[in-house]
Amino acid sequence: MRPYWKTLICTATLGMTAGASTPDAGSPGGPEGGTEEQTLLVLTGVVRDFEERGAEGGHPDFERQPDSGFGQYAMNINQQLGEDNKPVFDGGGRKLRQQFENSNGEPICWTIYDEQRGDRMGLLGGRDSGGITSRESFDMWFNDVLGTNMSRTLELELERQPDGSFVFDSDESDWCREVGGFFPIENQLLGNSMPHGNAPDRNFHFTFELHTEFTYEESGAQVFTFRGDDDVWVFIDGRLVIDVGGVHGAIEQSIELDRLDLEDGEVYQLSFFFAERHRTESNFRIQTNLKLETVSLPTVTAAYD
Repeated sequence: MRPYWKTLICTATLGMTAGASTPDAGSPGGPEGGTEEQTLLVLTGVVRDFEERGAEGGHPDFERQPDSGFGQYAMNINQQLGEDNKPVFDGGGRKLRQQFENSNGEPICWTIYDEQRGDRMGLLGGRDSGGITSRESFDMWFNDVLGTNMSRTLELELERQPDGSFVFDSDESDWCREVGGFFPIENQLLGNSMPHGNAPDRNFHFTFELHTEFTYEESGAQVFTFRGDDDVWVFIDGRLVIDVGGVHGAIEQSIELDRLDLEDGEVYQLSFFFAERHRTESNFRIQTNLKLETVSLPTVTAAYD
């Protein structure tokens, strides 16, 4: 656990949100009475499966190496969500050779860089789309496209930590550990990826979309952190606040919500978009003290228990 997390989370008060809970001494079922303490957040999103390029019906962006090589790419996605509540590909991005950082040395998104707060400038490389072929190819990532992808719902369980934050970690989740990583559609939908060298028999080519909402607490020191691979974009109130694009190993970014000029007590949406595009690993870790609740889901192409 990073030291600055302990500082921020200890000042936050977490109450009830969607998901399971258990009574403690301060709950109606406990000896003192009061409110229940949240122990689990259950968030539901949509996972979409793709065939890799080279396979019949394969998507050109999956199993593609960016022109400038594997690594983190930023600034390819518009800073605002589109009218359909999906990210918009603009292109013209840059390879990020060194991340932007806050004054504690923690990686942050370029969109929230603030010299007045002591943030440190990142180091940008050459222009590159990060292995995304076009706006048309990208629009398929987070939409159901007949003949190109299949989709189903996926639940993530974020467990409460001693510091008050909630975590889903593919290194700790039982079902992830069984398959060696974040592979939520193992042998499902379009099936596992084509055999390739010594790569494990996994379904490596998919996206995950999650829409949630929360109430902003000005005094809550609210934070959202992601660490994983490959592409990840997070939007709060429609604004890009985490930009970990490209094909790469596990990378981390955080957003401290007091940077965003939100209004205390108002409800805001957090939208999360993830893509796994390349063998041989898939890592996924969310940590937050936000009181997240899932909002309505789109129709999916497959029904699973």
